Amino acid sequence: MDKKPINKYDSILAKFLHHYAKLYNQQADGLNAKVVIDREGGHYQLLNVGWLKDKYQFYIIFHFDIIDDKVWVQENRTDILVAQELVEQGIPKQNIVLGFQSPDVRALSGYAVA
Repeated sequence: MDKKPINKYDSILAKFLHHYAKLYNQQADGLNAKVVIDREGGHYQLLNVGWLKDKYQFYIIFHFDIIDDKVWVQENRTDILVAQELVEQGIPKQNIVLGFQSPDVRALSGYAVA
């Protein structure tokens, strides 16, 4: 297996997550956006953690996996068109799977099914 696409995808995902962490952390809402990357396992996340008024918050904003040379978008709790941004950063549509959608819907998305 050629590691070059995986390394490229790793770099793109890390840059994407750090960019959005910086944007989230500019908000003065008491929450802290944290990038979590497990390169060995192929997992990439952006979390929001902290106190918002009197309630503790901990949730995933974005979650990506690299599985079989493809980037799986597992979670997107925003209105950002994540897959399109990843294409613009250099990941081919045929190598992006919208994992949060059912396989039937994925077939209609223009992205990879699996």
